[in-house]
Amino acid sequence: MKTLRISLLAAVLSFLYLPVLVLILYSFNASRFAAGWEGFSFRWYEAMFRSPENLRALANTGIVSVISTLCATVLGTLLALGLYRYRFRGKEWVETLLYLPVIVPEMVTAVSMLAFFVAIQATLGKTTIILAHIAFQISFVTLTVRARLQHFPANLIEAARDLGAGTQALGREVLWPLLRPGIISGALLAFSLSVDDFLITYFTAGVGDSTLPVRMYALIRRGVTPEVNALSALMLMVSFLTLFISLRTVRTANESPR
Repeated sequence: MKTLRISLLAAVLSFLYLPVLVLILYSFNASRFAAGWEGFSFRWYEAMFRSPENLRALANTGIVSVISTLCATVLGTLLALGLYRYRFRGKEWVETLLYLPVIVPEMVTAVSMLAFFVAIQATLGKTTIILAHIAFQISFVTLTVRARLQHFPANLIEAARDLGAGTQALGREVLWPLLRPGIISGALLAFSLSVDDFLITYFTAGVGDSTLPVRMYALIRRGVTPEVNALSALMLMVSFLTLFISLRTVRTANESPR
């Protein structure tokens, strides 16, 4: 039975990650065709960083992801604190709406964002991409911070106020240390989702505002090449790094004494 479980685990892991390993391996292929292996080379990574279109897409990805993540982190954290601290009419509806960006198909979100921008006659560009990314990132940040707030001592704020803590001291000395793991992990998750997003970006981008996923789509339409594999490997590295830090932060917070 133990051997069977190990075999099933190995089969599942191979199914999930073997294609990723093959993609990374072929990004170092010396051949200009992805079908055959002709030796180890960094030529496609060099070509990737020499291409003005790739560099522009990389810069756009960084600008969009950083700005949208910062905005979504601030707004999502404030929303999570407001839902935790206050009771108001319609609170249940707000909490329900938080899950819509998570469960609604991304195509629906992309089309609805495009329709909204067309309705208000907004010019598509980096600004519309950032606003669209913030719209779905807020939910992930809020849900992550709220999960951290579930373990927040309810009487800690009152105790701090009784000891003379003002609003600034309360936020700096009490709220921030306890919420920091949730805020950081939520921000990293939002950043990773923004970097990887294709559909919403594709529908809300203007001319010359392509991000890395949109740039990869344009290259794939001409065939899968080692340059596409190199771009994919770069995005995988960024995504795995941010998700690893996020999961590590949550695990450290859960293991720390409360």
